Amino acid sequence: MADALTERTTAPDRGPGPLWSLRVWRMTAGMWVRSALTYRASFAMMLLGNLAVTTLDFVIVALMFQHTDHLGGWAMPEVAFLYATSSLAIGIADLLVGSIEGLGRRVRLGTFDTMLVRPAPVLAQMAADRFALRRLGRPLQACAVLVWSLTAVDVHWTWDRVLLVPVMLVCGAVIFAALFVAGAAFQFWAADAAEVQNSFTYGGATMLQYPPTIFARELVTGVVFGVPLAFVNWLPALHVLDRPDPLGLPEAFHFASPLAAALAATVAWLAWRAGVRAYRGTGS
Repeated sequence: MADALTERTTAPDRGPGPLWSLRVWRMTAGMWVRSALTYRASFAMMLLGNLAVTTLDFVIVALMFQHTDHLGGWAMPEVAFLYATSSLAIGIADLLVGSIEGLGRRVRLGTFDTMLVRPAPVLAQMAADRFALRRLGRPLQACAVLVWSLTAVDVHWTWDRVLLVPVMLVCGAVIFAALFVAGAAFQFWAADAAEVQNSFTYGGATMLQYPPTIFARELVTGVVFGVPLAFVNWLPALHVLDRPDPLGLPEAFHFASPLAAALAATVAWLAWRAGVRAYRGTGS
C-alpha cells in the first residue's frame, strides 16, 4: 500500500503543470469561500475581528514611540514602513498558502491519504484546504499602515526606490510562502510540528517589524545567510529609507530579494517533494 500511495502522490504533481495547480487551488479555495459567505454576518464579524487584532499589533508599536523618538535609530514612520511591509508579505502568504500548516494534523489523523487519491496536485489541495478569507484582515490593515508610512517618511524618492517597494512586497510574500511549504514538508517526518513552522513564519514576521539595529549582529547575519528573512524587508528597506547597513554588506544585497525568493521557493519545492515521497500513509 505504501508504494501505491507514493505512486498516486507523484503522478498528479506531474500533470498539466502550474496552470493546473493554480486551477485546483482556485476551485478548492472558491469552495471554502462560498461556504464562508453562506453566513455573511458571521463572516463579517470574523473579518472585523481579524482586522482588530492585527490593528492592536501596530498600536503596540505606536505606544513605544510615546516614550521615545527613535527605536534603534529609526523614527516612527520608518518603523511603520518595516511593520507594514512585513505584515503585508506574511498576510498575503498566509492568505494564499497558510492553510498548509494543518498538514501535521492530517498526517496524524490519517486524512492526508484522501488527498493522495484525488487527480489533483497535492500541494495545491493543501494550500487551499479550509481557505479562510477572513485572513484578508491582516493585509488590509498592513496596506493602510504602508500608505501612511510612505507619506510620512523623509526620503528622496528615486525610480529605483519606488520600484523596490512592490518588488520587496512580492518577493517577501514568496519567501514567507516558501517557509510555509518547507515547514509543512518537515511535518511529514515530525508528524505535528506546526509550532516550529510558526516560529519561522509568524515569529519571523514579528521580528521584521522592528529595525535590525536592535538585534544582535549574529541574529541579523543568520537571517541573511541562513533563513532568508532579511530579504523580505530589512535589506531592501535599507536602500529605500537610505539607512546604513549594520552588517556592512555590499549594495547588491539590497536588491537581491528576487534571487532570495527564487532560491527559497526552489528549496521549499524540493523539501515538499522529498516529504511526499517519504510519506507512507497510515496503513488503513
